[in-house]
This record gives sequence, C-alpha cells and structure tokens, in this order.
Amino acid sequence: MSEKISTSKAPKPVGLYPHARTVGELLFLSGVGPRVAGSNKNDSAVPGLELDHNGNFIAFDFEAQCRSVFDNVKLILEASGSSWDQLVDVTVFLVNMKRDFHVYNRVYAEYFKDNQPCRTTVEINSLPTPIAIELKCIATIKK
Repeated sequence: MSEKISTSKAPKPVGLYPHARTVGELLFLSGVGPRVAGSNKNDSAVPGLELDHNGNFIAFDFEAQCRSVFDNVKLILEASGSSWDQLVDVTVFLVNMKRDFHVYNRVYAEYFKDNQPCRTTVEINSLPTPIAIELKCIATIKK
C-alpha cells in the first residue's frame, strides 16, 4: 500500500507529482529544490538568486540555495511523519560540480554531522527552474 504526501509548507512541485510517497516503512521524496514555499516558478523565490529580465545572473549565492534545499527536505520529512535523522539515502544533483561541490560538501557536513545517510552526487546540465541544486531522498518512517 502506498500513500501520496504533499504539504503547503514546502514549495509546490513544478509538475504532477507529490512531495513524497510512503511504501511500507520507507519514505521516498520527489526532487526537492531551494525555492521558498508559496512560490511557483518565480525566479525571485530562489534564495541567493537574482536574475535580470533576460535571465542573466545579477546575484548568485550557492550556499543560500544549499541551506534552503535542506530546510525544504526537513519540512517534507516532518509533514510525512519522518525526520532528518531518519534519512538513509541522499542523491544530489548539481548543475556545476566544479564551482559548487566544495560549498555543498561543507554545508552538508554541518547538517549531517550526526546522521550520515548514503550519498551520491552527480552533475547534470540543468534543472526545470533556474536552480543549482536538487535533492532526491529516501528515509524511514514509522507507521
């Protein structure tokens, strides 16, 4: 049996999918980005990102995006009846590994110093919105 979970506390998905889905005692999160809750595809709703009218960067703060992604994951975990310390697997998508990995790795170590789930980090060409990071997570959940 599977249950779909969505929460208004996290940014609305950019497609037809839930924030998370439970299967038994496992919780699968859909890709989570740094947009703030209450925003749709609005570029100004991405922490650390400011674009001009042509879509060119005016300001870019990758660390702000990392922290926002982690905050969004926490919100979805809690809305699903799980928690940060129940994460067992994290897949990270970065649009620029060379530029961003060292910052990501440092911030990740702050958030995961107690719980250390399995982790995979990959570089991709782009994401559906102008963000630089997205996480795909698996956690446990007690029913």
